[in-house]
Formats: sequence, C-alpha cells, structure tokens
Amino acid sequence: MSVLRSRPALRWLVPVAAVVTVIGGGAALGRFAAEAEPSLPPRSAAQLLVDLQTARFEGLSGTVVQRADLGLPPIAGLLAEDGPASLLTGSHTLRVWHSGPDQQRIAFVDTLGQRDLIRNGRDVWLWNSRTNTATHRVLPEGEEVANLPEVPTTPQEAAAQALAAVDPTTEVSVGRSATVAGRDAYELVLEPRDAASLVHQVRIAIDATEHLPLRFEVFAEGGDPPAFELAFTQIDYARPDADQFTFNPPPGVQITEQEDGWEHPEAAKHPEQPTQPGPTDGGGQPGLRTVGTGWATVVVAKVDEAERPTAAAEEAPDLDLLAGQLPAVQGDWGSGRLFRSELVTALLTDDGRLIVGAVTPERLYEVARG
Repeated sequence: MSVLRSRPALRWLVPVAAVVTVIGGGAALGRFAAEAEPSLPPRSAAQLLVDLQTARFEGLSGTVVQRADLGLPPIAGLLAEDGPASLLTGSHTLRVWHSGPDQQRIAFVDTLGQRDLIRNGRDVWLWNSRTNTATHRVLPEGEEVANLPEVPTTPQEAAAQALAAVDPTTEVSVGRSATVAGRDAYELVLEPRDAASLVHQVRIAIDATEHLPLRFEVFAEGGDPPAFELAFTQIDYARPDADQFTFNPPPGVQITEQEDGWEHPEAAKHPEQPTQPGPTDGGGQPGLRTVGTGWATVVVAKVDEAERPTAAAEEAPDLDLLAGQLPAVQGDWGSGRLFRSELVTALLTDDGRLIVGAVTPERLYEVARG
C-alpha cells in the first residue's frame, strides 16, 4: 500500500515520540470488544516477523476505528493547523479500499463530514465534503504520493513503523491469540528495554492466514486500556470494484490543480506564513525535527510567537496561560514548564522550544541541553 506508507502521522506516534503535533485532550477510551480466544497452531515471534515482512495481498476493503487517550492538555492547534492532531485524540472511523499498488482510497468520516484520499493510477485526489473542495494532482512517472496533509492511517502502517523500532533494545514475544474483525489472529508483543521510554508494550494482532496487521495498540507502563488503539472492525480481502477509485466531483465543488507537490490546504489562506518547509526531520512537517532513534526518539518544535498559527487565533488556547499551570523546571539546559502523563512528557522551554516524547523528563532535559 504505497499511498499508505507515505503518511507521517504514525511515524510521529510510534514510539509516540512526536506527539508535539497532537497536544490535545483525549477522550475516555475503552478497548475494542473482546472475542473468544481462538485455538491456533504455535508460532514463534521470529515466524510472525517473517509473516509480516512477506505478506502479500491484491485487494481489500474495510472499516478501521481509531481511539486515542494520550493524557495530554488541551493545546492542540498551536503548532499545526488541521494536522494529525485531529486524528490522535478521541475516536475516529475510517473506510479503506485497496486494489493493487496504484489504486487506493481512504475516507476519514466524522460528525462534520468526510475527507477522502483517492489514488487511481497517476491521478490523486484529496476531497473535503465539509468545505466541498478538492485538490487534484497527476503524479509524474516514478513518483509516489508523499507528505499528504490530513490523511488517516491503518494498522499495517502503524505496525510497519513500530517494527522499524525493533532493535536490541526491544524484547519481542508472542502474546495471546485473538479474534479481530471476525478473523483469527496471532499477537506480536514489542516491549522496549530502553529505560528512557514510557511505552510499556506495543501489541500487534496479525491475521493468522493473510498475515496482515488487524489491530495495533500502545500501552503505557501500568496502563490499561491502551493509550492508542487502531483496529479493523470489518475487513474483506476481495478486490474492490474499480468505481471505488473514481472521483466524481459533486455539484459546486471547488477544484485546485496541484503541480509541485502537496501543499497544506490552509497555506494559501495565510500568505504571511512561509509555505516552504524549513529544516525538518519530523515526518516531513516544517518546523519539526526529531532527535534520537528508536523508543527514545523525541521531537522538537519552535513555538515562538512569530511561528504560531494565526488562522484560529481567537479559537486557539492561550499557550502562556496553559504553560503557567504547569510546574516550573530548570537545569543546566535552561528553564521552562513540564507536562507529564503516563505515556507522554512535554517540555516547553522559556527560549521557545516544545520538546515532546514518550520518554522520561530526563530524556527531554538531555535534548534541551543539546
């Protein structure tokens, strides 16, 4: 699913390192309804890893439910407008279709409407039903979709990013078998050994016959239910009809033809803000950079007044007011305010940096020190 691999949101979540872009209030979260544990032939963790790496499928369609409760304060929107912040808090429903490497569709459904990403060959469409706007781009030969704004993700992308963190600092084991979306599944368990990480476990339910990740969960130390959960609630491995990948513009839709890469739809509304990315190593997002590797990765963002979004200035919470409610901290790295939850730690420094990760405060201080 090449179009799914391009989504940076889960690169920021696993190991929940760049939640700097998802600082927002999470809703209460319950685990997906449990089903009876199926009886499956034994399989080792090494075998399950091979299954994931060698899985092949021609088509699928299904419904994905995403739930998040990262225990964060309500300061979403200060670092990115309409970004993955809306996807990493609360509960969301997605519909996905896949038919080979050149045909994919993802529909993000919420109470305000629906947003679709559709790829049909070289044609790629982004459509927002709430604003009745669409962006169209014809991909040059050999180019894949990358850095698309506001595109939701799936369990297989989440699993791929988690597995990228597997190294000698990760203990890999087999959990209990499960039934997910009516499919028997093995469970692969990743447990960081890095003392700086606040992630207790990542659990990946893998289809016993198709070897596709069906459910992805992140647990904090001592946490139950999971802090983040992404799972198919229904899945069909039949190849979808070709009509699913044809975009039929609704009446009155405003269409923008995009030629040079994908631009955030809000960028054109605020020319005073730079549209060209600055130094970035944070999933393709301007103003973000990642520090470290594996489970101890953190993200650093500048939050100076000049760089704060202005589109929703009246609606956005007052960062200084919120920061003032957090405990003051200082050290040889400087001074600032610290937020802590079971899974996420955020350091807002007095020199205008926001440093966030699923790590201990000591790790943030180390990064702040430089």
